[in-house]
Amino acid sequence: MQSFIASYLLKNRAKLIEEWRKEWAKLRSESDLLTQPDDAFEHTNRKLMELVLSTAEGHKDSYYAELKEHVDRFIQNGGSLILFSKSMHLFRKVCQRFVLASDLKESQAVEMLAELNEWIDERTDRIVNDYAGNWEYTIEMQKLSLLELSAPLIPVFEEITVMPLIGTIDTARAKLIMENLLEGVIEHRSKVVLIDITGVPVVDTMVAQHIIEASEAVRLIGAKAVLVGIRPEIAQTIVNLGIDLARFPTQSTLRKGVVLALEMTGKKVVDL
Repeated sequence: MQSFIASYLLKNRAKLIEEWRKEWAKLRSESDLLTQPDDAFEHTNRKLMELVLSTAEGHKDSYYAELKEHVDRFIQNGGSLILFSKSMHLFRKVCQRFVLASDLKESQAVEMLAELNEWIDERTDRIVNDYAGNWEYTIEMQKLSLLELSAPLIPVFEEITVMPLIGTIDTARAKLIMENLLEGVIEHRSKVVLIDITGVPVVDTMVAQHIIEASEAVRLIGAKAVLVGIRPEIAQTIVNLGIDLARFPTQSTLRKGVVLALEMTGKKVVDL
């Protein structure tokens, strides 16, 4: 089956590409395609046409690898899966038109159309899977980068550092907070760490437990943690939940926390 289809596609390669290009020209007026420059649009689609047809030749794995590289580059340049979907849809349409216009018997044409659809579906699936895999990898890398930026440890004075927390705290982020805290305390030789939860919208039992565990870990390596940014509603929630925060100091604002940290390190604020 594959060899017959491959032979047919390669035999009509030039005509298929030309017809495919004409079909694309008809869709060029659509809004989601107008944003692309003419040269880039033509190059991208012609290259895709050639690569898809190349997979009909021998050693198709090497052609699939090149096709994947093309898809990856397209995605990195902001391309859309819709474009690939439309491109393969038009390719199917053009191929079917060629088969129906041929001198094949009806039974042969029906069989060939079924085989052709299978051939095209296989390539479409590869493109979609490559596209999805690329995006999943990109999103995962972005997620990791955002996580790293979401728990910074900032030295503000000698022996005093601040960790401002913004957004929700889940298990993955809590693990990162713990790692950054411990590494940062040692690196900056901190004696006091201010954990600022001003930007944390909800402090429930799980979040409080993560904060308590982080403060305990800081204590075990010879430093002290101060929880700051406790708003009235957060304080009320902590009391209602019966969460015990008595083991380390708390302050309502970062300013008050800095003053306390200075006192804990033998310093004080003096008005000039």
